Amino acid sequence: MNAILVKMQDAGLLDEQAARNVEALLTQGKPLDGALTAATDLPEEQWLPFLAREFHVPYVDLAAHPPTKEFVAQFPARLLLTHQLLPLSQEDGVVLAVSSNLFDTNGLDELRLACGCEVRLAMAPSQEIGQYITELLGVGADTLQSLVSEAADAGIQVVDEDSYENVNLADAAEDASIITFVNQVLTEAIERRATDVHFEPFEDALRVRYRVDGILQEANVPAEVWQFRPAIVSRLKILSHLDIAEKRLPQDGRIKLKVGPREIDVRVSVIPMLHGEAVVLRLLDRSATLLGLENLGMGEPDRKAFERILALPHGIVLVTGPTGSGKTTTLYAGLSRINDIQRKIVTIEDPIEYHLHGINQIQVSTKAGLTFAKGLRSILRHDPDVILVGEIRDRETADIAVQASLTGHLVFSTLHTNDAPGALTRLVDMGIEPFLVASSLEIVLAQRLVRLICIHCKEPFEPEDAHALHLEFGDQAPEILYRGRGCRQCLDTGYHGRTGIFEMMVVNEAIRTMILERTSSDEIRRQATSQGMNSLREDGLRLVRSGSTTLSEVLRVTKDERFNGNGGMDGSTR
Repeated sequence: MNAILVKMQDAGLLDEQAARNVEALLTQGKPLDGALTAATDLPEEQWLPFLAREFHVPYVDLAAHPPTKEFVAQFPARLLLTHQLLPLSQEDGVVLAVSSNLFDTNGLDELRLACGCEVRLAMAPSQEIGQYITELLGVGADTLQSLVSEAADAGIQVVDEDSYENVNLADAAEDASIITFVNQVLTEAIERRATDVHFEPFEDALRVRYRVDGILQEANVPAEVWQFRPAIVSRLKILSHLDIAEKRLPQDGRIKLKVGPREIDVRVSVIPMLHGEAVVLRLLDRSATLLGLENLGMGEPDRKAFERILALPHGIVLVTGPTGSGKTTTLYAGLSRINDIQRKIVTIEDPIEYHLHGINQIQVSTKAGLTFAKGLRSILRHDPDVILVGEIRDRETADIAVQASLTGHLVFSTLHTNDAPGALTRLVDMGIEPFLVASSLEIVLAQRLVRLICIHCKEPFEPEDAHALHLEFGDQAPEILYRGRGCRQCLDTGYHGRTGIFEMMVVNEAIRTMILERTSSDEIRRQATSQGMNSLREDGLRLVRSGSTTLSEVLRVTKDERFNGNGGMDGSTR
């Protein structure tokens, strides 16, 4: 048997069967590292250091000794990406290059020719190398480098938008390199769990940003991308079936993507800006697992109260909050809880974000004349038990939703208000009679999403002024605070994933009386608070005390709803 395999057995890295499987691949001409990857489940991080010691090659901790962006940029991006080589440093005319492939001599030879220097090999895991190459060169670096080279070979110099006046943008957008670059950006956005991708043109740059966990992060794209921004925008327009010749008016379209087993629905918005057209892509993962009520982040009392409302035969369940606060997810979690063979559930949405088996779903189409109000009227003729209206946008939709609830239907919907009490006055302001609001509304749930501390780098810490913290929050101040230190798993943000915080107001007789009397939302809040309703901030502090999120994150998405000494509301955002 191969001597290295015997040593790996002696070191406890391989059992006898695994060693035989690896040896079988070696006899077929496969290199040792490739055979270990193919024939065993052994993590690369375990056998790479062993091979590095055996072949007297340095093993590098890239996190402790990362290369600089300026140094890596001196080398051809396509070569580095093709062979997964990462130049680390240069000393006395010798370049130290990191690879996970010990036997890829072709890559080292090409690097020697490209830089005109001697190259010495070091080892590191392939995943780390790939992350650093993308991070330092930018997404699509090899693709854009090829485009620049092709343009230079053809004697073309792109200087501004006007340079494309005599270029067929349809042909430019179908260029293989442009297609590849757009695909690379979309793939990275999906891998980062982005919900939105922003392409923003400026005078001398095209900025690409991803919204991850509700926060915008700048994507690392090469500076050369600016030269090809009209072709990139045209490619996105072609994918979403928009008019590439129209550059003066906003346009909206859709793209359907399939990334592996995942189906992604992309909503596209194009708006003309000062230095070109800006594009925003909203990514909706069709294959995303629908959360159950127990996974939304609700406290136990709130969840039980919500479940009691779901069991009612009729009434309106309203969820409020800004765009992207998880309202639809909460409503669908409620629908899935009551979805059974005895109930007919019909929804009308724009867009349909989740596909639920056993639920009849309608897509709003304003071009075809199918609005929320018109669709809702039609739904009532389909003998439903439960109705979901994606959003109450106008009085007509609100009127029909109220009438539906009063005629024996359980109606779910969303409304854009900042808090739960504000939803009551908003409906009255829309023109709905207070007695109808009081008769139909059963519960209003306001919510926000807060980022969760990354479990890979979570650590306790001492706040700078613990005394002030206790003065501010009293008994609600947590005993121990946690934060994310920042690591590669969370892209150094300290956060990974999100959960909901909730303000749940059950509409009881006291609140119904206040609605009839057209009482202000401040007074309704006082009443609901006296009955046990927690504000969004108070519910957020529950997660801070459990170590799930940070105090700064809760303060970022909520405002102080406590009352000041004059009887008014202190609505200051801290």
